[in-house]
Amino acid sequence: MSAEACLLGVDIGTSSTKGVLADPSGRVLATATRPHGVSRPRPGWVEHHPETVWWNEFVDITRELVAVAPAPVAAVAVSGIGPCVLPTAADGRPLRPAILYGVDTRAAAEIAELTARLGERTIIRRGGNRLTSQAVGPKLLWLRRHEPEVWSATRRFFMASSFLIHRLTGEYVLDHHSASQSDPLYDLRSQAWISDLAADILPGLELPRLLWPTEVAGHVTAAAAALTGLAEGTPVTAGTIDAWAEAVSVGATRPGDLMLMYGTTMFLTRVVARPVVHPQLWSTTGVFPGSYCLAGGMATSGAVVEWLRGLTGGADHAHLTAEAATVPAGSNGLVLLPYFAGERTPLFDEKARGVVIGLTMEHQRGHLYRAVLEGTGYAVRHHLDTMAELLDPPGRVIAVGGGASPLWTSIVSDITGQAQRIPQQTIGASYGDAFLAGLAGGLVSHDQEWTTWAGVTEPDPANHDVYERAYAIYRELYPATRHLVHALT
Repeated sequence: MSAEACLLGVDIGTSSTKGVLADPSGRVLATATRPHGVSRPRPGWVEHHPETVWWNEFVDITRELVAVAPAPVAAVAVSGIGPCVLPTAADGRPLRPAILYGVDTRAAAEIAELTARLGERTIIRRGGNRLTSQAVGPKLLWLRRHEPEVWSATRRFFMASSFLIHRLTGEYVLDHHSASQSDPLYDLRSQAWISDLAADILPGLELPRLLWPTEVAGHVTAAAAALTGLAEGTPVTAGTIDAWAEAVSVGATRPGDLMLMYGTTMFLTRVVARPVVHPQLWSTTGVFPGSYCLAGGMATSGAVVEWLRGLTGGADHAHLTAEAATVPAGSNGLVLLPYFAGERTPLFDEKARGVVIGLTMEHQRGHLYRAVLEGTGYAVRHHLDTMAELLDPPGRVIAVGGGASPLWTSIVSDITGQAQRIPQQTIGASYGDAFLAGLAGGLVSHDQEWTTWAGVTEPDPANHDVYERAYAIYRELYPATRHLVHALT
C-alpha cells in the first residue's frame, strides 16, 4: 500500500491506547491497540501510571506503526483522557500517578471550599463551568493539602496528551480546549490563564504555554526518536482531550453538530458559535480557534455493560446483544439509573448510585442487559433536554465509539427521537488525531472531509409511547431515591 506521507495519531483512553496511521486523504494504513486498566487505590480515586500506561504504550504503538509505514511519518498528534492532573518536577519527572478526570471524586471538600471562597457565579462567569469532580483546580489543591511532600516538589502539571508532547519534544504546552476544562484557572472568553487566581490557589506552579490543537507544539527530539522510531525533527501538534479528537474524526466541528460518544463513559458535545453557559453542563472552547462547545459526560455507560457481562458469566457481547434484542422496548417494566460511579452532568452528584426498579422472577439476563442500554439512552435524553433549555435542536447527531452497536444506537434514537449518523470509519480519537496532524503539517486543509457514512439510525415510532412513559419514571426515580442512596454511601 503506497503513500507519499503518513500521519500518526495516538489516543490514550480510559481502557486502552489506540494508534492509527493514515495518509493525507484519510485512508487508514495501519492500526494498533494496547488494552489497560485504571488503578483504584481508594474509594473515589481513579488513576493511571504515566510511565507504564501513557508513555510505554505510546512508544510500543508508535514503533509498531512506524515499522509498517509505507512512507515517512510527516506529523504526529496525540490526545487523551482529560482533564487529568499529573504533578511533575520542573524537568517533567512524574511525582505520583495521574489523577483522572471526573470519575475521580477525591476533591469534594476542595470543590466546596473554592466555590464558597470565589463564589459560584464568578466561577461560572469567568470559566463557564461550576466546580465539579471534573475540575483541575480542586484536584491540585487536594494535592497541596493532602500530599504536601508531593506538592513541595511540584512545579508543573500535565494531562495525558501534554505529557506525551513533553516526552516527544521537551515542550511544556497545553491546548486551549484542555485548558478550558481546567476550572477555575482559565477564562473562557479571553481564552487565557487567570494567572492571579492560579498564583493564589497554587503558588509555585508554572502554567503551560497555550496553543490550539492544530498548532505545532515542537519537534521530536533525538532521544525520543531513538525510543519511538520517529524521525528526529518530526512536527508534533499541541494535542487535545480525547472526546474532542473523536469529534474531529467524524467531522463534528460545525455549529449545530452533536457528537454522541459510546465508550466506557458516554460523552456528548455540541458545537456552538459562541460561549453558551449552563450550570448543569460544561462550556469549553472547541478544537479550532473561534469555536466553542456545550458538553456533557456520564460517569459510566460501557463500564456498566462490562460490569453486567462479568457478573453474569462473561458471555461475549454478541451473545448478550442477541438476548437483549429479543426483549421488547422498556425491558418488560425495568428502569435503570446508570449512576454506578456517581454521575457527572447534569447531576454533579458523586454519591449517586445505580438503581434498578421493576424486577420480577420473570426477568432474565437479556432484560437486564437491555435495561442498561436503555438507562444510558434515558441519560442521553436528559442531557439533550438540558441543552434544549438554551439551544435549538441539533442539526446533525453523529454516533461514534466502540460501543455504537446497531442495538444500542437504535435504542438511543427511539428514546430521544433523534436520528444518528453512523460513520464508516469508527476508529475514533486517534483517527481525529491523524487529521489534526495533517492540518498542523500542512498536508490536510480545513475544508477537507475524511468522513464517509455507513448509514443513519432512525427512531422507530412504534416504541415512542413506551419510552415516553419509561423516561418519565426515569426522571422521577433519582430525586425519589437520592436521600436513600446518599444514606447508603
